[in-house]
Amino acid sequence: MHNRRDFIKKTGLATAFLGLGLGGQAFSLTAREELFKISLAQWSVNKLLFSKQMDNLDFAILAKKHGISAVEYVNQFFMDKAKDTSYLTEMKTRAEGEGVTSVLIMCDNEGKLGARDESERMQTVENHKKWVEAAKFLGCHSIRVNGYSFAKYSADKKDFEESKKLVADGLRSLCEFADTMDINVMIENHGGFSSNANWLTGVMKAADHPRAGTLPDFGNFLMYSNEGEKTLSYESYKGVKQLMPYAKGVSVKPTVWDGKGNQSQLDYEKMMSIVLKAGYHGYCGIEHGEQGRIWESIVEIREELEATEKALRDFFSV
Repeated sequence: MHNRRDFIKKTGLATAFLGLGLGGQAFSLTAREELFKISLAQWSVNKLLFSKQMDNLDFAILAKKHGISAVEYVNQFFMDKAKDTSYLTEMKTRAEGEGVTSVLIMCDNEGKLGARDESERMQTVENHKKWVEAAKFLGCHSIRVNGYSFAKYSADKKDFEESKKLVADGLRSLCEFADTMDINVMIENHGGFSSNANWLTGVMKAADHPRAGTLPDFGNFLMYSNEGEKTLSYESYKGVKQLMPYAKGVSVKPTVWDGKGNQSQLDYEKMMSIVLKAGYHGYCGIEHGEQGRIWESIVEIREELEATEKALRDFFSV
């Protein structure tokens, strides 16, 4: 952590606060308050799960063992169990037994929410309903879906607009069902059009439903990459800032993108200041696991987030 003076210069927070007539004491926290909470996304340990070195039922227990008391599930690791109440009960019992909060379910492989064919689009909505029900059963507040359409990415402006409208239509239909269960539906910037913050904010506006939200992922602003072609990316700090007004969750990766297809290391203070300026104080899910040192790398990010939270306490309040 830089000293406080360097941090103020870097972020411009002091100028903003003084302009509002607020002194540092207005942003102080008690020792027990947290600016944000830390959770663990199950994809962080995907290599252990796919290789059967770890069982899905042990995820919450192992997260707690490594100092994290909230988890984000991935449906791929219990794909055939969405309606298996005995299995879900075991998941719920193990998490609650460890004092672990179930935050959300990330949903993949259930179709294209923005398919051109209406029957296909509505079938995708139908496919996701069981995960809404599972999320409710487990005590989660949301599911995460993919905002994919007939073209994952295209340089054609007409495709940009059409896919945005189609995804918004599918999202709105799913949200209408999810609302009956008090569950939110989030779209993550997850490649293609969805990693363009202008497109994804457009989807939110077009869907126009209180249950619809975003899951800004710091490291997922790669729009297009193909060998021998130009890599296209959206600037991560700018993208997160645009998506935060709609955010119902946050996904933490230790790398970010610039607007020219290049990656660099995450500036935790800069990014978390963007998150907090948006008024967000919920769960920030770690989604990272280095090969050969998966749990060690997860703990390192947890500790970095904890240090960042402490460093920002003089500038933000809950």
